[in-house]
Amino acid sequence: MVKLAEHLSVNDILLGVDVPNKSGLFELVGQHMEQTHKLPRHCVTTSLLRREQAGSTGLGDGVAVPHARLSELDTIHALYLRPRGPMAFNASDRKPVSDIVVLLVPAPAAPLHLDLLAEIARLFSDHNFREELDQCENEQEIMNLLDRS
Repeated sequence: MVKLAEHLSVNDILLGVDVPNKSGLFELVGQHMEQTHKLPRHCVTTSLLRREQAGSTGLGDGVAVPHARLSELDTIHALYLRPRGPMAFNASDRKPVSDIVVLLVPAPAAPLHLDLLAEIARLFSDHNFREELDQCENEQEIMNLLDRS
C-alpha cells in the first residue's frame, strides 16, 4: 500500500496559509515548488489551475486534493496545506476546505498516482484521522501522524 508520507516532507507542510482563493493558493504552491524543488512556478500554477477548471478537486467534508501532471517531474511531490481559515473550493457538499493535499505527478500519469489519490481519499474520509490532524500544532506532528497512518 502506498502512503502519503512517502511522498511528503516536513518542508512541504504549510500551516496557517493566508490566501484569498484557489488561484492564490495555486500561486503559493507554485512559489513554494520553485523555491524548494526548483520547479518552474508558472508550470505548477498553470497546471493546477487547468485541472481545477476541468472540475473541482474538493472532495467534501473540508478536504480538497488539487493535483496535476507535469512533464518536468520525475517523481511525485505532495504538499499538505492548512489555510488560516476555511476557504471556498466548490466542493460538491458546498462546505469550505480546511485540509488541502496537493499532488504533482510526472506526465504521463502512472498507476501509483491513482493509488495515492485513493489512499488520500481513504485517509481523509476517516473522521478520527481528521480530528487528530486538527490537533496537530506543527509540521513535525503532522508528519508523525501521516507516518503512522
